[in-house]
Amino acid sequence: MEVPVLAAVAAFVVVVLLTTVYLSVRVVQQYEKMVVFRLGRTNELMVRDPGLRFLIPIIDRPVKVDIREQFIEVPSQTTITRDNAPINVDFLIYWRISDPLKSVVNVVNFPGALQGVATTTLRAVIGDILLDEVLSKREQINEVLRVKLDEVTERWGGKVTTVEIREITPPREVQDAMNRQLSAERTRRAVITESEGTRQAAINVAEGQKQSEILKAEGDRQAAILRAEGFGQALTRIYQAAAEIDQKTMSLQYLEALKSLGASPATKFVIPLEFTRLLDPFVDFLTPGAGTGGSGGRPGGPASPPSPPARPVGPPPPPAGPEV
Repeated sequence: MEVPVLAAVAAFVVVVLLTTVYLSVRVVQQYEKMVVFRLGRTNELMVRDPGLRFLIPIIDRPVKVDIREQFIEVPSQTTITRDNAPINVDFLIYWRISDPLKSVVNVVNFPGALQGVATTTLRAVIGDILLDEVLSKREQINEVLRVKLDEVTERWGGKVTTVEIREITPPREVQDAMNRQLSAERTRRAVITESEGTRQAAINVAEGQKQSEILKAEGDRQAAILRAEGFGQALTRIYQAAAEIDQKTMSLQYLEALKSLGASPATKFVIPLEFTRLLDPFVDFLTPGAGTGGSGGRPGGPASPPSPPARPVGPPPPPAGPEV
């Protein structure tokens, strides 16, 4: 009889030991913190870090807290903007536990409390903003919501890291008005762009014509300068050539001119007076005794009297003005 009793006692002791070990040993994961309540009381020193932790059975009660970042999805909420436009907004909230002790002691359900506060805060924030600003300033609204929610959840040991508005749905009539406004704005931009293109094209054409006229005027000026320089050089060469021609050569040229006049069918000629003066050397040469005989023809003798002026060749000049 003693052997079964001893076996029963040994079995009881083993069960008690196993139960004690099971109740006293806890494994805390890397992403967790454990808050220990000892006889219903706890403090910051009773918060255990990840690892193998031992408790006093029956006296200690552990509560594990997940400190990883999590999110909650706030369903679509109908809010009214500052200009009395109803809109539907749904958004996401990313949060994590920063103080495990406060998250266990100060609030029962942190995600539920956060969602309730987010709903009321959203209505308060959207109510102070116009509809156009709600649609265009989404990033600013996200930041305002994050700051306000973070201030509220700080006493619960939580930290709101990000707030993201996912969708904003205005009423149907507001959407139609926005579509009409968008279409008008696009039309206005198209007209402005087209007018700017037309103006720029006209400016480019005018600039091209201006440059063309400037280049043309510059070319004409250069051509006129070159022509004037060429004409001046030609006159200079003519003057130089004329300066080297003696009186006899000029007389011969005038004789050639007389020959041409004589061959023409005209019956009247107008001859300049200077032309008759050029013929004086030929008249003196053709006059009999000119330069020979008598003392007037010898060198050193007295000078012979001047010969009478030569009569002009051809018909007498008209009384007044040339005849054509």
